[in-house]
Amino acid sequence: MSSVQPTNFQTVPSVTTTGITAKKEAENPQDHFLKLLVMQMKNQDPLKPLDNAEVTSQLAQISTVSGIEKLNTTLQLLTSDFEDSQSIEATGMIGHSAFVPGKSISLDKDAAIAGIELAQPVDQLKVTILDSSGIVIRNMDLGAQPSGISTIGWDGMTDSGAKAATGDYTFAVSAKQGGNDINVNTLSFGLVKSISHGEQGTLLDMDELGLVSISDVKQVF
Repeated sequence: MSSVQPTNFQTVPSVTTTGITAKKEAENPQDHFLKLLVMQMKNQDPLKPLDNAEVTSQLAQISTVSGIEKLNTTLQLLTSDFEDSQSIEATGMIGHSAFVPGKSISLDKDAAIAGIELAQPVDQLKVTILDSSGIVIRNMDLGAQPSGISTIGWDGMTDSGAKAATGDYTFAVSAKQGGNDINVNTLSFGLVKSISHGEQGTLLDMDELGLVSISDVKQVF
């Protein structure tokens, strides 16, 4: 009696089904709409044909939707490229000092640096240094100043002739041109220690100045 050999069956992967599904998912929504529209026109009631204005309106709507989708995709790519560019730029700032908006000024080794930003030249500019209690300890008349960003230096001396202690102070600035008050943007000077990324974009850790947006950096040294 001969023995019956079992037949070997090989499992055939369901490539066809998977391929059809992937193709359907990849189909353009506009193609779906056009197919439905063509089918609707083929099966329309001859006595009540589709209104031309309605068909034109539907075509315009799908074109608008398609255009918006393409625009959103382009904006996402541009945003991603911009964020990458900011990250590279910020990385290059680590270890460098920079001017950012602020009113603090740090005195170290009898020297302190701050900055100002003017939209126009002025013929009179005065700087006031205040201690942690808000008491004025030094007044400086810097005279005429050009437009743009300028550096302010303080030697640590007070109006009384004494040396101020090392530490953090604040400063205020007033400017005039032809007797009229001119707006001045005050700038603090600090060291970029590291960078981080958050919902507000790329941020610079400037130690005592805290986290600063890269877009707020006025000048790098």
